[in-house]
Amino acid sequence: MSHITDIEVSLDEAQESHLREQGFSKINVELNKGSGGNYIYLWYKKGSCPAVTRIQFSFTHQMSEGLIKAGYHKIDKDLNAGAGGDYIYLWYYKGSSAHDIPIVDLDVTTEAADEAEKFKHGWERLACDLNRKAGGNWIYLWVKRQKPAYICDITASADFEGDSDRFNEGYNQVDEDTNRGGGGAYVYVWYRLSTDTNNVVRDLQVSTNDEEYQAFQNQGYTVVNQDLNQGTGGNQVFLWYKKDVCSKKPIKAVTVIVNQAAVQPYERAGIEVIKKNLNTGNNGDVLYLCYYQ
Repeated sequence: MSHITDIEVSLDEAQESHLREQGFSKINVELNKGSGGNYIYLWYKKGSCPAVTRIQFSFTHQMSEGLIKAGYHKIDKDLNAGAGGDYIYLWYYKGSSAHDIPIVDLDVTTEAADEAEKFKHGWERLACDLNRKAGGNWIYLWVKRQKPAYICDITASADFEGDSDRFNEGYNQVDEDTNRGGGGAYVYVWYRLSTDTNNVVRDLQVSTNDEEYQAFQNQGYTVVNQDLNQGTGGNQVFLWYKKDVCSKKPIKAVTVIVNQAAVQPYERAGIEVIKKNLNTGNNGDVLYLCYYQ
């Protein structure tokens, strides 16, 4: 099976023509849809050369540092060009570890209902809204992998110092700050994939107060020891997981929802939305963690 070997971005018609001549295929969804700005499109090549295995986005300078150290390739074109909002850049990596599963297809969605359907057909949603802070549609990039993959490890961070280590260990960053709009530290969830269904995560929970914390601890969940609300002055919010739940399927994908209009379509599609606000107790955006099995 051929896989994605190269990714590019066009910001105008001249760049589109150049990429077409080089054999790239265009995803015909405008990445600035609804926000004005340049007509921006994503392009890719497929083949048998080394595969792209991980894709990340950066929207702060600090996010870039770990990606550079870990050897990610940056496409130096702002995905919000001309629209205001954050400067968003796409980075990709061609890895060969057990946690690097080749990406065989890419797609882009602009509507919540389409997002929900993608999960059911084996797609993995990258969490950064490509219109981040620019208004317009909620736009997300999706990847499909060569083989079914499952989350075998999950963690979280509240600084950027260890980012390159996590990337080198095979982790993917969920590219949306769990403190979005709430101030405080930049906090991110990370996950690592495996094609083996042994020793994988089968249940996720979130606690937003001491009572919930104690309850999950008593039920044998393992805590990810990082307050997802660090520095905001809000409640302490923790992520919990279980691997030894035989009655549940392995978790294939995890992401966060900022667009509240996505909650009902996700739930109708069988996606588990944990309706515990990751910004509980502060004035930031309402964020929910969700996953698909």
